[in-house]
Amino acid sequence: MSVLEVRGVTVGLGGRTVLHDVDLSVGLGELAGLIGPNGAGKTTLLRAVLGLVRVSAGSVLVDGRPVRPRRAPVGYVPQRHEFAWDFPISVENAVMTGRSGRIGLLRRPGVDDWRAVGAALERVGMGDLARRPVGELSGGQRQRVLVARALALQPRVLLLDEPFTGLDLPTQELLTALFRELAGEDHAVLMTTHDLVGALDTCTRIALLNRTIVADAPPSELLDPEPWMRAFGVGENSPLLKILKVM
Repeated sequence: MSVLEVRGVTVGLGGRTVLHDVDLSVGLGELAGLIGPNGAGKTTLLRAVLGLVRVSAGSVLVDGRPVRPRRAPVGYVPQRHEFAWDFPISVENAVMTGRSGRIGLLRRPGVDDWRAVGAALERVGMGDLARRPVGELSGGQRQRVLVARALALQPRVLLLDEPFTGLDLPTQELLTALFRELAGEDHAVLMTTHDLVGALDTCTRIALLNRTIVADAPPSELLDPEPWMRAFGVGENSPLLKILKVM
């Protein structure tokens, strides 16, 4: 069952077309990897799903309904540099910001909001650090806070934007296991990543993007170099293609 459906989406920014005619769907239980070169439009596509950029053509549906900014059941884990870690705020209050769109600007969090935050922190193994200032956290802990912030919304769809950047291998493995578990718990997970080996090993599906979807299939069906050459604009002797030969 497809929870997230992107149909013929075109997005223009600054007078140029960033995405055109993008079709993509992600169902419950799927961990889909969105892969492409720099400038391919990966983050823009995530922002289109969130309703944060205007779609000039096509549609984005979650559970069959058009997305509304800050209202759709979509959790978003941005790249870590997008969060103000030097702001004097505790871990639990940072996670609560994930529910701000649902709570409203002039309302205080209620019991259900705090329960959702507590459950999200426990889910990522950060419950014992709820009162710690976010500025004192390690890189891996900060990434888990961002995941908890997205989960506090109790989403059906989870978007991950380069979640492994700058993390050591043990932390990457911990997060990979968590993302697999979340997909298995009836979430639809879409992740952008530059870790091609990890994506081929972990994801249930890979979508190659370069302004449009070049290929979309399970990893075992994407071992032919041709779609990767089209997506990344490289030749047949590119080091990139050596990855496919060892999979």
